[in-house]
Amino acid sequence: MQAQHKILMVDDEPDLEQLVRQRMRREIRSGQYAFLFAGDGVEALETLGEHSDIDLVLSDINMPRMDGLTLLEKIPDIDTDLRSVVISAYGDMKNIRAAMNRGAFDFVTKPIDFDDLRVTIDRGLRQLEMWREAEASKDKLLTLQSELDVANSMQQSILPKQFPKNEQYELYGSMAPARNVGGDFFDIIRLEHGRLGMAIADVSDKGIPAALFMMSSRTLLKGAALGDEDPGTVVTVVNDQLQDGNEANMFVTLFYAVYDPETGLVRYANGGHNPPLIVHKDGSSTILPLTGGVALGVAPQFGFSTDQAQLEPGEALVMYTDGISEAEDLGSEEFGMDRLLEVFANATLESARAANDAVFAAVREFAGDRPQSDDITCLVLLRTDSQS
Repeated sequence: MQAQHKILMVDDEPDLEQLVRQRMRREIRSGQYAFLFAGDGVEALETLGEHSDIDLVLSDINMPRMDGLTLLEKIPDIDTDLRSVVISAYGDMKNIRAAMNRGAFDFVTKPIDFDDLRVTIDRGLRQLEMWREAEASKDKLLTLQSELDVANSMQQSILPKQFPKNEQYELYGSMAPARNVGGDFFDIIRLEHGRLGMAIADVSDKGIPAALFMMSSRTLLKGAALGDEDPGTVVTVVNDQLQDGNEANMFVTLFYAVYDPETGLVRYANGGHNPPLIVHKDGSSTILPLTGGVALGVAPQFGFSTDQAQLEPGEALVMYTDGISEAEDLGSEEFGMDRLLEVFANATLESARAANDAVFAAVREFAGDRPQSDDITCLVLLRTDSQS
C-alpha cells in the first residue's frame, strides 16, 4: 500500500527512529504516513534529492554537520511546497523564532508528545493540501472570491479537530466562516502539569493577508505559551513579536487563558477581545472583567496584565468572537450580549459541545435569512460536575 503522505524526520538521536516507528505504528500500517529518517541536515538534503514526493520535514535544531536552521534555509531550493516543522527544547524561543522566520510552519518540543506531534503533522499536511489546491487554481485567484476561498481553507486547516476531555473537564470549539473571511481562530495548547492554554482571536482585514497574519499569530502564541504560563506575559511577548515586519498595520484581538483542572482556576489576559462568560449551574452568567489590554499589533511594548476567575464544578467558560455578538437580523438589529446570556438562562449544561451548538443555533435563528457577514466562532470549557 502506498502511503498517503511521506514524512522525513531529521534528528541525530539514535533511538528516535525506533521510537517513532513504535509510537506511530498504527498510522504507518494503515498507509497514512511513511517515515524516512536522516541523522543531520546534510543527510536530509541527500534524502530530499532522492525522494521528490516528501510532503513534510520534521527537523531537530541542534545537529552535527548541518543544524536544523541551516537546513530550513536550503529546503526551498529543493521544493518550495515542502512544509517544515522544527523540534526544539522546551521554551527555546530564540531558536523557535529563528525557525519561524526561516519558513518553519510549526514546532514541537522535546521530549516529544506524540499526541501533539500527530496534531501538528495533521495541521501541516492539511495546510499543504490547501496550498497545493491554490497553486493548481492560480487562474481563479484573479477574482477576489477565489482569494477568499483560499484564505477560508487556510483558516480551517489550523483549527483543532480533536478536543481534550477527561473526568475533570470538556472542551469544544467550532468556527463557521463567512463569505468574506475575517480571520477568526481558536487553539488549545497542552501545558505542563496537566494545565491547558486556550485562545480565541479575531484578525483584522480579510482575505489571504488576514489568513497569513492569523497563522503567524497562532504560531507565536503557541511558542510564547510553552515558554511562560503567565497569560499576561504570554500576550505581551506575542504583541512584541507581531510588531516586527507588520508593514500592513494589521492587528488581532486575542483572549488567552490558562486553566488548571485540579483547582478550576482560570488565569487570563485579554487583548481587546470580547469578554467571555462564566455560565453558572443555575443558568445565570458572569461576564469576565476586562484586563485593560489592547488589540495585538497596535501598541509596541505594551504590558498586558493577568486576571483570574474560579470555575466551579458544573460551570462553563464560554469564549466567542464578535461574529456572534454583532450578528444582525434582516432589520439590522444586532444579536447582542443580552441574547447571548439568554441562551443559557434556562438551559442545562450537558456538555461543552451542547453549549457550543446552542450558541450557534440561537445566532442562526436570530439572523434568519440575513447573509452571514463575519466569522462565527465559539470555544467552550466545561468543568464537569462530577468533581463536586
